[in-house]
Amino acid sequence: MLKNPLIAFLKLIRIENLLIISATQICIKYQVFAPLNDFSKFTPILFSISLISTLLIAAAGYIINDYFDVKTDKINRPTTVVIDVAIKRRWAMILHVVLNTIGLILGLYLALKCHNLKLILIQVTSILLLWFYSTHFKKQLLVGNIIVSLLTALIPILPMIYDYYFSGGITPMISMLLGSFLNKLMMIVIGYSAFAFLTSLTREVIKDMEDYKGDIQTGCKTMPIVWGIITSKVVTFFLLIITVGLLLLACLKFYHEKEIIAVYYIAGLVIAPLLLLIIKTITSKTSKDFKIASVLLKLIMLFGIAFTFIIKYLYE
Repeated sequence: MLKNPLIAFLKLIRIENLLIISATQICIKYQVFAPLNDFSKFTPILFSISLISTLLIAAAGYIINDYFDVKTDKINRPTTVVIDVAIKRRWAMILHVVLNTIGLILGLYLALKCHNLKLILIQVTSILLLWFYSTHFKKQLLVGNIIVSLLTALIPILPMIYDYYFSGGITPMISMLLGSFLNKLMMIVIGYSAFAFLTSLTREVIKDMEDYKGDIQTGCKTMPIVWGIITSKVVTFFLLIITVGLLLLACLKFYHEKEIIAVYYIAGLVIAPLLLLIIKTITSKTSKDFKIASVLLKLIMLFGIAFTFIIKYLYE
């Protein structure tokens, strides 16, 4: 299947992950911040440019990751290797450079448009971190996991950052009209960012357990290799418990505000699957088991994104 160039390219850039990134930013902009769009100077066109920039840089990051990870991937998932099978290494590097360049130019345009060149540091830093993640940090204990998780946490907060700078900050008029409501929306986005960080970090550890066989043969120093599978399961357990605990606090806040539909949604479609994931992770033994746990966590992330529809319903 992967000998088909189009399918191989879509696999290489992780099209499913790019769709999740798109859904996250679109939902934050047009669901959570829907009440602010009438005041916002961060227009749909400018938002689209920001989103495309993010997607291009993310896609380039996935390409360079696979470029340097061919040997490991041939051990862990030999049937899905793209580079050297459907796409030559030279073309993979060219794609990486081209996508990053376009993403950087679009980021520069946005920075110039809102008269704040410092914003280009978002794209520059992301590109550099993704490069060094693939070349150095991925094989180190925790460093690579944390870098990926921080970049994931940036995804939901990015539309808010651009909204803020394009509007020239929180103007007195907006503050007067919206008051505490604006703070509530900002806290929701920060909550999303924290959720993205914790779930991404958890998934990174689970993926390291899934890839244990190939990683140990290629000299990686991931958590399962350095600390062992059992310790990695314990770390995953506590990360999930922290996530559940924070979600319970969110449920308590929504309950006090008599927004019961939000409580039911979080409890039934996010917390319950997380508890199931805890059991699945603890009982997992094979690479296939950890793969199922990783897919389950990605599904939980999607339920988290879909919660933005509840937010819009509550606050429109």
